[in-house]
Amino acid sequence: MVIAADPPPRLDKALARDVPEGASLSRTRLAKLIAEGAVAVNGVETRDPKAKIAEGDKITVAVPEAVDYDVLPQDIPLDIVYEDDDLIVVNKPAGMVVHPAPGSPSGTLVNALLHHFGGNLSGIGGEKRPGIVHRIDKDTSGLLVVAKSDRAHHGLAKQFEKHTARRAYLAVVHGVLDKADPRLMGTKGVSAGVQGEVTITSGLGRHKTDRQRQAVYFEGQGRHAITHARVLETFGTPPTLSLVECRLETGRTHQIRVHMAHAGHALVGDPVYGGRRKVSAKALSDAGLAAVQAFDRQALHAAELGFVHPGTEEGMLFEAPLPADMAELIAALQG
Repeated sequence: MVIAADPPPRLDKALARDVPEGASLSRTRLAKLIAEGAVAVNGVETRDPKAKIAEGDKITVAVPEAVDYDVLPQDIPLDIVYEDDDLIVVNKPAGMVVHPAPGSPSGTLVNALLHHFGGNLSGIGGEKRPGIVHRIDKDTSGLLVVAKSDRAHHGLAKQFEKHTARRAYLAVVHGVLDKADPRLMGTKGVSAGVQGEVTITSGLGRHKTDRQRQAVYFEGQGRHAITHARVLETFGTPPTLSLVECRLETGRTHQIRVHMAHAGHALVGDPVYGGRRKVSAKALSDAGLAAVQAFDRQALHAAELGFVHPGTEEGMLFEAPLPADMAELIAALQG
């Protein structure tokens, strides 16, 4: 490929702008290829993403062929919300890991997808595997879109990188988000949003002492993260818990869980960020109190997912009803 007129001054940005659409190479993938020495400028290999680039420079990108993926297909039932030749939308149950890891080598969504696809997999990322473009936590239920083709993976990845995909979650949290609460509005990073929302803005990154946790940072530390939250319903007399819609402007690891805990409204059942929050026995019915005490995962569900179809350019929006455990929790609290 040849760099077009008025390019960005550095290699990674110029490459991201001018790489042919048909190559289906995301910015993340291009950065990895540069680091691996797979990119040459005018015949000279470079691993420097900031290398200076000018109009007319000839860029060669050596994309390795996809390698076999060593995770075995497993015949695990999938709740398929939508599927076509390019992508599949699934409603993941709580308790299922999205991608195999040392502690979860099987029984994952990827194992199930490998079986369902029967080998028709996206090769993005240098591996023959289903095109996972975003994730939700093991104990969070709800909607995920997965690419079946390289074109779809590239198009969806762009939307998630640019934060144009719609993601709305439902959560049951401790307390009630109230813009009239001076404690809440005095919390760093918390501000009044539009239409009754509260907006939480911070950096998110690894906790300094516990590598399994994420933490809130400011002053330019961590990855920029924005969560918009609004109360849909309150429970208890006086109100002690609430059902909240959380809309992600960015998508970081554990973002909703960390942001809500930072605001003083941790999710019910969250074993990592929920602390040892106790619910007043006087505020809830016996059934409601018992339901809260028995709920053994973070009460979080990916309820809405919207994006532009990378093939048809049609706007798509999907909704998933609350899973049985969260529906039963809310019913007990309402009673």
